[in-house]
Amino acid sequence: MRVVYEDNHLIIVYKESGEIVQGDKTGDLPLSEIVKGYIKEKYHKPGAVFLGVVHRLDRPVSGLVIFARTSKALARLNDMFRRGDVHKTYWAITKNAPPNPMGTLTNWLVRNTKQNKSYAYDKEMPDSKKAILNYRLIAHSENYNLLEIHLLTGRHHQIRCQLSHMGCPVKGDLKYGAKRSNPDGSISLLSRRVEFTHPVSKKQIALNSPLPDDVLWHDITENVENHHSD
Repeated sequence: MRVVYEDNHLIIVYKESGEIVQGDKTGDLPLSEIVKGYIKEKYHKPGAVFLGVVHRLDRPVSGLVIFARTSKALARLNDMFRRGDVHKTYWAITKNAPPNPMGTLTNWLVRNTKQNKSYAYDKEMPDSKKAILNYRLIAHSENYNLLEIHLLTGRHHQIRCQLSHMGCPVKGDLKYGAKRSNPDGSISLLSRRVEFTHPVSKKQIALNSPLPDDVLWHDITENVENHHSD
């Protein structure tokens, strides 16, 4: 576990692909429990440690995850996420280039809970939810493209589903149409940056995620414009 930011009210950590943010039916140790253990040990806390989960990342996705360390921060962060006041930037590596170097995708997603998958449609369908994102092609290598994505809505598997619908499935994402898996079981989708006003101190927080430990990520991001890098 890598801590990217920490204070009395928040802790922001880098999640590896394959880790789960919160406990689920697999029974695997979730990131939330690892973070609690870290806080307990570092601050010699007796008894149970409070840690609030405010958002999640899909298991095969890596990048920044924000946790609340106090109930006050949790309540305020929950409100901020609901209002869209926490700005998250994602990076996705795709084999196919998008039809345009930048654009807005608007689809209606229908979630199939049995399959744990969402399906994208170009018009409203029964039980569908509107999904909107902006994307921009920010770098490419000989074989791959790097897209920067800003979510305007937060839907189940939204980026994976909408990029696939556009004809650009995320590298390694077999569920959404990639031709082959990544050797480590990850998909090439990264929660790259978070920007928000601290819920208690009101200072501006803007943090970039480390890159996954994968040569492709380091090669393709060398070409990204400087203002996106640390």
